Amino acid sequence: MASPFLKRYLLALNRYRWAGLFTFLSILGASSVVAFQPVPPVEYYSETVLVDNSPLVAFSNTSSQVQTQGRGIITEELLLSDILLEEVSLQLQEQDIELSPQAIKSNTRIEVINTSDNNENSQRVTLRFVGDTPELTEAVINVMIGAMIELSQITNKARLQAIKDELNERLPPIEADLREAEQALEAYDRIEGPAIQASIDGSLLSSISGSQQQLRANQIELAGIESQMRSLQAQLGMTPEQAYASSALSADPLLAQLRAEISAIETQSTLLQSQGIREQHPDMVQLRENLAAYDLLLRQRAAEVIGGNGIGAPIPSGTQVRQDSSLDPARAALANQLVALDTERDAILSQQQVISDSARVLRQQYASLPNKQLERDRLAQQVGLRRALYERVQASRVDAEAAEAETVSSLTVAKPPFTVTRNPEQPNPLTVLLAGALVGTVVGGGVIYLLDMLDGTVRTAEELEGLLQAQEVPLLGMIPAMKTRSARAVPVLVQPDSVYHASYERFLSRLRLVGTEESPIGPRVIALTSTRAQEGKSVSAYNIAIASARAGRRTLLVEADLRSGSKAEMLGLMADPQATLEPLRYYSGQVGENAQMVAQVENLYVCPSPGPQRQPAAIIESSEMQRFLKDARTRFDMVILDTPALTRCDDALLLEDLTDGIVLVTRPGITEKAVLDTAIEELELSDDVRLLGAVINAARISPDREISAADEEIDVEAVELPREPEFSSAPTGRIDF
Repeated sequence: MASPFLKRYLLALNRYRWAGLFTFLSILGASSVVAFQPVPPVEYYSETVLVDNSPLVAFSNTSSQVQTQGRGIITEELLLSDILLEEVSLQLQEQDIELSPQAIKSNTRIEVINTSDNNENSQRVTLRFVGDTPELTEAVINVMIGAMIELSQITNKARLQAIKDELNERLPPIEADLREAEQALEAYDRIEGPAIQASIDGSLLSSISGSQQQLRANQIELAGIESQMRSLQAQLGMTPEQAYASSALSADPLLAQLRAEISAIETQSTLLQSQGIREQHPDMVQLRENLAAYDLLLRQRAAEVIGGNGIGAPIPSGTQVRQDSSLDPARAALANQLVALDTERDAILSQQQVISDSARVLRQQYASLPNKQLERDRLAQQVGLRRALYERVQASRVDAEAAEAETVSSLTVAKPPFTVTRNPEQPNPLTVLLAGALVGTVVGGGVIYLLDMLDGTVRTAEELEGLLQAQEVPLLGMIPAMKTRSARAVPVLVQPDSVYHASYERFLSRLRLVGTEESPIGPRVIALTSTRAQEGKSVSAYNIAIASARAGRRTLLVEADLRSGSKAEMLGLMADPQATLEPLRYYSGQVGENAQMVAQVENLYVCPSPGPQRQPAAIIESSEMQRFLKDARTRFDMVILDTPALTRCDDALLLEDLTDGIVLVTRPGITEKAVLDTAIEELELSDDVRLLGAVINAARISPDREISAADEEIDVEAVELPREPEFSSAPTGRIDF
């Protein structure tokens, strides 16, 4: 038995034989052209080897860098650049050799090898020029060697000049940045330098400590002064302000004279009153007027002595002035002492405020010193970095100027040019043809295999069986490919002695093993569908119905494809013409006969399709269709629905609720793997749809392993009737299912 791979490849060979043959002939023709090529003329080539070149003495780092970079850019594109080829062509013209740059490039072979050993030379360039004469090759190779070495030297000098230009361009902004950083550091030192220096030498801490000591000493002295003031205030019964006023008034001579005059007037007035003189007496009136005048003068003088002229403080009464200005010397001394202590206290308090403000400023300066020091360090670091960069650029400039005298070419001749004569070898034509035939066979077979891999159609029954097993779909039957006498004949097995009945009987046997709650002995109402047209769904439905009827079961075949015409004419049945106009009344039994008996097969009934219909989905979901199928379930032992393909519409899924499940029909050479996988996944993911299994049609197997070879040649006498498009596109030979 041939392997599935071999079967598939043989089928692919039959399909794509012309593509494989074309590939084979193309390669064979190309090999024939190569085999019968004329013998090429004798060739000459000159060859030399160029290696890295370095100066003997190098004092400059830039020179070494330029040489290293020059070796890194040595490539075939550089050595065969247009400018070099044009220069070589001009030099050859001076030697009376006419060669265009393109001709030089086409005849030149360059191989650049980078070695990784520890040798001094790390790059090796092999240069070869092919020509018609040895003189030509030697002349061209010598000119090319000189041009390549000169080009490398020019390239290195140009690179060095670019380095110098870049350094000269970068130096001014770097120098400006350095000057800016130095000026910023200098300005910062002018402003914050004294404070930072004070923190460094300790004078700031000494000032803060001295301020604190002075504050403590002043507080002690202030406490003593306030104690003395409280004692003097208790003795005098006056505040420092009152003591100051009394002392000033008591010390004024005018006030003393005015007090004496007032005292004399009061004494004289008292004497007159004691003599019985009334208040209205002119002398008494005169004394009162004098007393009022002296009293006014007393108050005015008191205001002058006290200060403010009566504006800053109210003018006291005459009695109060006389009382305040009548201090004895002892009390006056105490009052002066109290005033002096108050003045001293005010001075100490002012001093305390000044010292506190100064100490606060010093502490703030001390607290900000770390930030100032960090800022200065940052500025100094910027100056250092920019100075280092400036010095580095300056050193690089000096180094680049020194490297100008050391710059040489990166290439030198390691092996002088030599010329070799090459006699071309003519291959054996027979060997070339055999090799071409072999390669053509392999490539042609590969093309056929590749085209087969790109084809998504499943070609063998074994592949279909493997796909179904991978999807865990039960295989209910494998129907062999049937032969008929006519290519237009449809293989409906109306003869009871057909050898193909066994395949459908095995299908029914396996179907009975799939039990349901309604029918433990197996499904009674099944829907047959397929993924696409031409898979033999309708013929399988007819033959399964015939096999079921011959098994003694009342069987009804319902043509549920309302999008196509009826195929019942294969069994000699005709649908009622009125059913096409009134399909709902047809299924309700009011128009025509919706279950016609087949005369050739006992127990077989067919419900012809009233199609094609414009709204098949509405008819399928109608109550008439539901009642018809429910009534068919009760009247018949087996009901088979022939539904449209899944890729065409969803009619099979709409009818599934009225059946016990769906049977999927497949066919090698027609079924596509991606479409089949998608259809099975959608059916299995749906909770409302039950997939009973699948059938493989047109399998390349014997209808019965035990039948003789003569039996295998028996033709099926099928009814030759006009068919629908599904049957009319069948190929000659194998019948379209």
